[in-house]
Amino acid sequence: MHKLLFFSGALLAMSLAIVGPAVAEDPEFIMEVGTVAPKGSPWAEQLQRFKTEVQAKTNGRLKVKLRLGRGNERSMARRVQMGSMQAFAGSVGGMSSIVREVNVIEAPYVFETFASADKALDTPEVTAQVKKVLAKRGLIFGIWAENGYRSYFSKQKIRKPSDMAGIRFRSQESMVHVETYEAFGATPVPIDNGNTLMSVQTGVVDGFDNTPLFAMAASWYQGLKEGERHIFLSRHCYQPALLVYSKKWFDALPKDIQEVITTLPHDLTVWGREQVRKIEPVLLKNLKRYGYEIYEPTEAELAAFKAKQKGVPARVAKEMGPEGVALLKAIRKTF
Repeated sequence: MHKLLFFSGALLAMSLAIVGPAVAEDPEFIMEVGTVAPKGSPWAEQLQRFKTEVQAKTNGRLKVKLRLGRGNERSMARRVQMGSMQAFAGSVGGMSSIVREVNVIEAPYVFETFASADKALDTPEVTAQVKKVLAKRGLIFGIWAENGYRSYFSKQKIRKPSDMAGIRFRSQESMVHVETYEAFGATPVPIDNGNTLMSVQTGVVDGFDNTPLFAMAASWYQGLKEGERHIFLSRHCYQPALLVYSKKWFDALPKDIQEVITTLPHDLTVWGREQVRKIEPVLLKNLKRYGYEIYEPTEAELAAFKAKQKGVPARVAKEMGPEGVALLKAIRKTF
């Protein structure tokens, strides 16, 4: 328990205390932001910065309420689409249930490095494609955020693709994540965030993939038994996140407030990425203390995994239709 408290404290210690200007007692507008991000995480701190920025620039006319630690991204995304919640901050995978085209962003090994991911996502053409498909589903783009590179946590050792055959992995409820597992011969079991820990603890699944940060923040790492704790740093999926608004709500806002929440400083995104990336080495050390065997594959070993996934991005894009193909093409033009 004291180790968990230490972890939470470490995340909080990274945060900067942000004191914003006083806001109006009776704001004209309310923005409720739903997210799975837990309190004290870099994601929560990025949203706090967003809140401070928006409330300051609207002189308190728009009040932001952060609803942290919610459990189901798909449900929140649908609520925002329908207009019963004003905003959602979550993974692209969570968004893909209603905006299918963004599946291509999380296709395996599309982004080899953080630099290539940053360059692509910050390119106007890519952002324009994302905004276009979001708008068609009743969503307005706000800012990019980041979960990071996902890797495999399992009770079995993994060194080569064939080691994954038949293993039951919790999969994010996203088509591209399911197809990635199937390409390795694994058995994907789509489970929402809120039920994942119990599914690992009870043996419904043998493992999961996610970032070290999310595995720690959501306590998923506790699900695997001591002596059966393995991490294979496949880094097969770069997972960005994003903040989106309900178009129904957005369209009713005054033009000046619309401009504030759609022209946010890029520094918000840069800061969020930096916090997520710099904490990973610390988290991997903590996971070792919790009994995890962490394996960093060689380039030759990774090549075998990449070969298995070579055709997945193009296949996923084709399944998503012309706009999915256009989005993947725009991304690859930046490399």
